[in-house]
Amino acid sequence: MTEEALVIFTPSGKRGRFPLGTPVLTAARQLGVDLDSVCGGRGICSKCQITPGYGEFPKHGVTVAPDALSDWNAVEDRYKRIRGLIDGRRLGCQAKVMGDVVIDVPPESQVHKQVIRKSAADRHIEMDPATRSYYVEVEEPDMHEPTGDLERLARALKAQWNIDGIDADLSILRRLQPVLRKGEWKATVVLNRGNHDSRHRLLDIFPGFHEGALYGLAVDLGSTTIAAHLCDLADGKVLASSGLMNPQIRFGEDLMSRVSYAMMNKGGDVEMTKAVREAINTLAVSVAKEAGVEPSAIYEMAIVFNPVMHHLFLGVDPVELGQAPFALTTSSSLSLDARDLDLTDLNRNARVYVLPCIAGHVGADAAAVALSEEPNKSKDMVLIVDVGTNAEILLGNETRVLACSSPTGPAFEGAQISSGQRAAPGAIERVEIDPVTKEPRFRVIGVDLWSDDPGFEAAVAGTGVTGICGSGIIEAVAEMRMAGLVDQGGLIGSPDQTGTWRCEPHGRTYSYVMHDASAAGGPKIMVTQGDIRAIQLAKSALYAGARLLMDTMGVDKVDRVTLAGAFGAHISPRHAMVLGMIPDVPLDHVRSAGNAAGTGARIALLNRAARDQIESVVHHIHKVETAIEPRFQEHFVNASAIPNAVEPFPELAKVVTLPDVSFNTGGSGGGGEGGRRRRRG
Repeated sequence: MTEEALVIFTPSGKRGRFPLGTPVLTAARQLGVDLDSVCGGRGICSKCQITPGYGEFPKHGVTVAPDALSDWNAVEDRYKRIRGLIDGRRLGCQAKVMGDVVIDVPPESQVHKQVIRKSAADRHIEMDPATRSYYVEVEEPDMHEPTGDLERLARALKAQWNIDGIDADLSILRRLQPVLRKGEWKATVVLNRGNHDSRHRLLDIFPGFHEGALYGLAVDLGSTTIAAHLCDLADGKVLASSGLMNPQIRFGEDLMSRVSYAMMNKGGDVEMTKAVREAINTLAVSVAKEAGVEPSAIYEMAIVFNPVMHHLFLGVDPVELGQAPFALTTSSSLSLDARDLDLTDLNRNARVYVLPCIAGHVGADAAAVALSEEPNKSKDMVLIVDVGTNAEILLGNETRVLACSSPTGPAFEGAQISSGQRAAPGAIERVEIDPVTKEPRFRVIGVDLWSDDPGFEAAVAGTGVTGICGSGIIEAVAEMRMAGLVDQGGLIGSPDQTGTWRCEPHGRTYSYVMHDASAAGGPKIMVTQGDIRAIQLAKSALYAGARLLMDTMGVDKVDRVTLAGAFGAHISPRHAMVLGMIPDVPLDHVRSAGNAAGTGARIALLNRAARDQIESVVHHIHKVETAIEPRFQEHFVNASAIPNAVEPFPELAKVVTLPDVSFNTGGSGGGGEGGRRRRRG
């Protein structure tokens, strides 16, 4: 019997067993993993670069030994010498599987590049940045009044701009005298003043009058994706936005997996810190290039993240966040030097503002959402849901605001789904299923046509239909429930029960065939019973967190629901409510806020007063800990039904009639109301 090893690919989550000696590229192709290669495996194109992970991976249930891949070979050695290869990378065509292994496919090795949907929303922001430039005329030195150049510069700033006190580090002091003399005692200085600083910090100095623009970076560092917005610090305009996958995914898709990796692998936290800092450097260069500016002109960054990302970005071991009482190293805002965070691709003296966290599992990203959406100023009861791998939930009004986090997992991002993938061209993102014929139609990212429109095949010829992303799987499951293909308990019916061949046997359960291109060598995209369960677990955690906040607040309903993040911008309220992801409200009371966390980061970057505001607000937000609340589990179990086992959804019933079907062993099969039409909202 041939000995086999388990190969797990991230970020796709696809896995399979392969004979020892199988090239990683071969394993990727057989699993349908998005790993590029154009040279036919000869080790000359560099497209198939991969990053193996070693050590304990509790989430995946594997231990990766140092010899899990074949030894570094002459082809890789030649390639690294001649063209360069990032430390830790291997060529997928050369590295062979010799044991259980976790392999990350970096963005540049993916054929279908990730579409980062955390774009910057239009928002009026009152400009009051912490970093500004000032033109000054400095007194020349005088033998009869011996003072240093820095002191006379400070005196000029006090007299001409009423700026009281400056500090400068050694790199600025080295340049100070030649710059002042070159400018004939006239200079433009770049100053930063943090919220709690009485003195300004001198970040840069130019001879004479310098008209160069100053730029800042607003960063939303999520568990799965990192988004960055390059802003002009003069007018707040967003000049470029970009994003990439968080490279920490190879250490664990969810937060607790990464905490476990740090616990079980000495130096694991250092590995993850290095990976994410390198990614932010890459993003900074990318957005600067897109905007046509030099990265050295980026003088400030405002960054938001959840508590685990907060610790790993700062270089703090996150172990305390993995166990009660979930203590943060600090929940306060921070103003730090970029170079101390290894952010060397910004200006050498750039400053980084870290927004405050709310509590152990509710981070600076939730604080940024609160800054952007201001639930503390709302007259009515508003529920704000920012969904990612970890959901941050806010509930409140002008009298009181509550917050919690809920571990939804990566299913909403398309991970752990049989045909799932990240959002990229070719991924199914919209789904409709005819309730009578049970036939699907869908749209893919990058194409405006639906699959049953003339010209669709030609339009997708370049990318193909490659899989299904988070928004697609959410709509697919909701549509299957509305079409009578899935019952309230989440069970997919048989062909006889549902009346369609598309529900085909899949082991001991059934799967719904969304798209089948296998005859032409393409993928067969299905929604399996396992996919339904993954979505049920994710949406149950989300709803239970919201319902727990409502219990704590003492309310049975909310007036408005705001969907934040990429989820909110790409999921229809109707589908979210059919699944039971959010509480029942009139559908026109549900709105999308876009990337509210990123917007909050931009506000903090561009307005010092906003920093004071959020630092005050977080002290008045009450955090509810889902991990120790007994009712969370009760709500979770009830929410596993679609939409809910016990709670009525009267507003949803006004626009959608859900078929009364049951596909369990004692169910009524295809009878009952399985074929009843629903009203379209």
